[in-house]
Amino acid sequence: MRRLFYLLPLVGFLALVAVFKWGLNHDPRLLPSMLIDRPVPEMSLAPLPGRPAESGLSTADLKGRVSLVNIYGSWCIACVQEHPYLMELKKAGITIHGIDWRDDPVEGAKWLKKHGDPYDRVGADPAPGRAAIDFGVTGAPETFVVDRNGVIRYKHIGPITPEVWKTVLGPIVQELSK
Repeated sequence: MRRLFYLLPLVGFLALVAVFKWGLNHDPRLLPSMLIDRPVPEMSLAPLPGRPAESGLSTADLKGRVSLVNIYGSWCIACVQEHPYLMELKKAGITIHGIDWRDDPVEGAKWLKKHGDPYDRVGADPAPGRAAIDFGVTGAPETFVVDRNGVIRYKHIGPITPEVWKTVLGPIVQELSK
């Protein structure tokens, strides 16, 4: 019985090692989305200040062509990292729509003025961020690939980088555009 008592710390330690090993082998960005292969949630978001009234974002705007829906905020540090590449994608002709999430719309507009505006349409989704909640957003930035019928085909968590575009998002957009 005494031996068993001395083995308990070793068993506990081995259990912790197993849990840590499992955690290191799972990418937290690969959270499943319940919306994959489902229509974009119903939304009608007002445009940011200084943009034309028709430049807000609604569900109907996401039909007709393959597009990206990018969730960002002026408060988001990773969004600053991602933004220059979004500008390159815009120059390459990729349709990108934005949702300014949990942000003061005035701050969101200032942020785009400062960093450049890669979006065809931008909708303001101030706190609590109802549209983002309907999309199942867990943080910013997140990007959704939406097909011509307004159906979500992929969700990417984190900044879009050249590597992510080349290996993941670009091929999906290219395939859906055929």
